[in-house]
Amino acid sequence: MTDPAAHPPVDPSAVDPASIDPAHYPRKVLFVAGAGRSGTSTMAGLMQILGLHVPQPEVVADETNPKGFGEPAWAVEHHDRLLKDAGVQVSDARPDAWFETGRVSTREQERITTAEWLEGHFGVSSELVVKDPRLAWFLSLWRVAAVRTGATPVFATMLRPPAEVVGSKQTYYKNRLGSAHLAASWLNMLLHTERATRASVDSGADGAADGSARVFVRYADLLDDWTRVCMHAGETLGLQHVLHARSEQIRDGHRFVDPSLRRVTQSLEDLALPRRLHDLTAETWAELNKLADPGGDTPQVHQALDQLREAYVELYEESEAISRSSVVAAEQRTRREVKGRDAKRGRPGPPAAQDPRDAAAPERALADRIPHGVRAAIPPSVRRGLRKAAGKTRP
Repeated sequence: MTDPAAHPPVDPSAVDPASIDPAHYPRKVLFVAGAGRSGTSTMAGLMQILGLHVPQPEVVADETNPKGFGEPAWAVEHHDRLLKDAGVQVSDARPDAWFETGRVSTREQERITTAEWLEGHFGVSSELVVKDPRLAWFLSLWRVAAVRTGATPVFATMLRPPAEVVGSKQTYYKNRLGSAHLAASWLNMLLHTERATRASVDSGADGAADGSARVFVRYADLLDDWTRVCMHAGETLGLQHVLHARSEQIRDGHRFVDPSLRRVTQSLEDLALPRRLHDLTAETWAELNKLADPGGDTPQVHQALDQLREAYVELYEESEAISRSSVVAAEQRTRREVKGRDAKRGRPGPPAAQDPRDAAAPERALADRIPHGVRAAIPPSVRRGLRKAAGKTRP
């Protein structure tokens, strides 16, 4: 990687901003996080218009996001590979999933690869924006990679009412997992994303040791008055391209933002969630909203969110503890489907179904026949319980 010291940044506060070459702005990477369908694309697109660089090539716009995604294609592929390796879904509701992605994020080769990719794009601009709905799973990886390139990592987390996020995913992604799963995955994503970015404010008035900072942005606020929201983000995060945006960029931003982008509006009551999940979702949304208010990123709110995260983990553990019959039924259903497909293709099917407690059953027969994605969706504690019930141990 190039030594950042070879081209020392200029402190914009020390000289006339108009005299600074943007190439000499301090290196920064803005990571736009949040659940999918929460306005992350709009935020990334505006930052791109105001001068930050989205590493190319980008994911191509489609009917689900006609204004564009603002996502580097490499980052999306990178995250897809890492998620597959960790056995985690994009909208995973398991609290344990954070441990699995955290384990992958600590691999030195992945840190080297990620930092080298960032370094290559600093030749285009000193301020980059990286956005992808999968991003939150690997924030620690990106934070380390940014620091290794001599850049400051900063974070913008988008907030949209959970009922609208769920409705939008069901409308545009044809999600069949149900409102309860999508609401739980929203809780899991936002509660852990908030915790993962908190280092940016936990170190006191001077920020974190790496100089990072964070903002929370309501999607509705962005659509109502994007200039105010983006300028606040620029000031808080020290984004020089935003602070020195030209009038023609502002006009382009006005043409880009379309208030009708908020095409899904529904309330939490419309989702008909289980009561405890409904209450946790509502309380979490109320606390997260405080973070978007001026001066709202406080230790009191952090403590409340910690308690809500613990309550969600407890709820999930209780739920998976009583859902093992559903897991066994899903395995049996998958076995029948695989057997049916094999029969059509003229291949021998899997062994006849046996009680999972039968120790004589071949140890890997069932697991080998179930697709990896299905196995990954089964919570680790449930898998351990099934192996224990079957008298099997992992080699």
